[in-house]
Amino acid sequence: MKLKVYADRLSQPVRAVIIFCEVNGIEYEEIKVDLANREHLTPEFSEINPMQQLPAIVHGTFKLFESHAILIYLASSFPGVADHCYFVSRYPDDVYKRSKIHSVLDWHHSNLRRGPITIVQNSILAPVFRRPLNPEAVAEGEKILSAALSKIESFWLDDNRPFLLGENQPSIADLSLVCDIMQVKLVGETDWNRLLGPYKKVQQWIENTRNATNPHFDELHKVLKELKEKLQN
Repeated sequence: MKLKVYADRLSQPVRAVIIFCEVNGIEYEEIKVDLANREHLTPEFSEINPMQQLPAIVHGTFKLFESHAILIYLASSFPGVADHCYFVSRYPDDVYKRSKIHSVLDWHHSNLRRGPITIVQNSILAPVFRRPLNPEAVAEGEKILSAALSKIESFWLDDNRPFLLGENQPSIADLSLVCDIMQVKLVGETDWNRLLGPYKKVQQWIENTRNATNPHFDELHKVLKELKEKLQN
């Protein structure tokens, strides 16, 4: 049975799931759900995910939503993926190491996640989703992002380790967080440099994760450049 991934590559959690599949050789069918056209709100998609959000997967009769849960399922369910430990999947047998991954993923949703999404949805993506521009919300998003990046830099990357959990390959936590931060690329290089400039360790960590998952990382993130160019024309 082939995995079905319901996706719009504009979504940063979608990109994390697809990059994971590509790097780990998991066969899948990508089913486009256009967020800008509100296809995620249709009754048909609600049968897949009642929360009406992306990504979602169907594997046989099994349905699952929420990107962290999906990544954990994929890392645990496909032969050979969990066995090779820190090869992007990085979902090891060791319960302590698994718990460390869970702690980062839980922190992500209530901290870092709120920064990039608030910035882009209230600035460059506001017209796409039929919303008014909201500079006050953008400023708040920037504060959230800055606080999160500071915590990553001072805690998880404090000893110049290449990845969050101190190993030589990225985990599903690294992949999730980096894909989220990359959404800030939509606002342009000037703002990217302003927001990321103070965090040298974070910048190196992003590059480490990109290099470990290429060419798939760059391929999945082409959508950001393409959309930005389209909106500027």
